[in-house]
Amino acid sequence: MPINLNLPKKAGLFVTGTDAGVGKTLVAGATAKILTRQGLKVGVFKPIATACKHRWEGLVSCETEFLANCANSDLSLSTITPVGYITAAAPIVSAARENKPIDFDEIAAAYKQICQVSNIVIIEGVGGVRTPLSAEFDLLDLASEFDLPMVIVARSDAGMINHTLMTIDCIRATELKIAGVVINGYDATKTTVAQETTEQVLSQCSGVKILSIVPFDETVDIENPNLGEVVIESLSGCNWAKLAQR
Repeated sequence: MPINLNLPKKAGLFVTGTDAGVGKTLVAGATAKILTRQGLKVGVFKPIATACKHRWEGLVSCETEFLANCANSDLSLSTITPVGYITAAAPIVSAARENKPIDFDEIAAAYKQICQVSNIVIIEGVGGVRTPLSAEFDLLDLASEFDLPMVIVARSDAGMINHTLMTIDCIRATELKIAGVVINGYDATKTTVAQETTEQVLSQCSGVKILSIVPFDETVDIENPNLGEVVIESLSGCNWAKLAQR
């Protein structure tokens, strides 16, 4: 059952992950930074965030601040993330605990505002594609409303092949376009045969392009916006503007 938000059509990318904590914010922010440096007006959008903190301007997610910083955005943080929760859990749990159902109309209104002032949009999801938003909808239902090419961020470990292939299957079932996979946090000093062969196995078994392998960088800091020393370089080989075309 569709959510039916009637969203505007815009060039952009929807960044999702195989699960939580894989580096979606880092990849989304770095992509926004690269496109901004190319002279594009980038609209960053994280429709829903959990684990927010109270600030004078309301509930704020550090991930939202990171994205805004990367895109040099002058929009309010409440526009970039219109739905926020304090509870650090899946949105369906956070919404129930705080007695505040997800307002999809508020998400639509914020997105329309962002599209009006942007050449291209970078959207970051919450959790993986099957993360429940309510009893009726999950993240993939919301992603389908934007109808943008999907970038899948996967962690660099032995179990990522299974998680990534399942994520690919879920996205393909909705007929959304997959731009490719970014493998994040690759540590060359601790590699195993399993890690060294993930790119080959994923490409062979899914047919999806591996866009980049982002090295582990201990200087990356989402809470105190710092993209680190190697992330931008590792992602700069992709033509993100082309991938973002519908």
